[in-house]
Amino acid sequence: MSIVQADLATAEGVEKVWAAINATARDVDVLALNAGRGIGGEFVGGTDLREELNVIDVNVTSTVHLAKRALPSMVARDAGGVLFTSSIASTMPGTYQAVYNASKSFVQSFAEALREELKDTGVTITALMPGPTDTNFFHRADMDDTRVGASSKDDPAVVAKQGIEALLKGKEKVVAGSVKTKVQGAASKVMPDSAKATMHAKMAEPGSA
Repeated sequence: MSIVQADLATAEGVEKVWAAINATARDVDVLALNAGRGIGGEFVGGTDLREELNVIDVNVTSTVHLAKRALPSMVARDAGGVLFTSSIASTMPGTYQAVYNASKSFVQSFAEALREELKDTGVTITALMPGPTDTNFFHRADMDDTRVGASSKDDPAVVAKQGIEALLKGKEKVVAGSVKTKVQGAASKVMPDSAKATMHAKMAEPGSA
């Protein structure tokens, strides 16, 4: 097994990853598009444009780019699966995390559209929708002082396992993690967007921890 380091915020980095995959001369059976990052803070006066554009490049552009490279050969073989890491954040306005949540809404919509387009093929598309997970995400997003950043989080191994199981079963999507996260995902389906925006503000506002 080889490890490739690349900056997925750049087209060159994405192509470097794809070249390494091609160099193995093996078919891609399963592709997990998991790379992503966030940024917290007020959009006006609290965050940096370059960082927000980087979030879009990593979360959105690289996802589309790699999917465009991988899916044609899967469709040609009529076999394979792609697991897109979305988020329950994709279902709600991201107050104090505006660009991140919007990027995950894109990923969720993109995955669901591809699933419909490929429904008559042997290719499976699944969206993984975790809640707050115990990774370096919140620290890198400068959200250590927020309620969500300081709260207990789901085990990433559990989230990953549930995602892969959903993919292998051919599911459309899975809200992964703890019971608390699954309840939050279910509640998000019925709450109005204005209420979700207010709820998100309480969790993500800087200094709310």
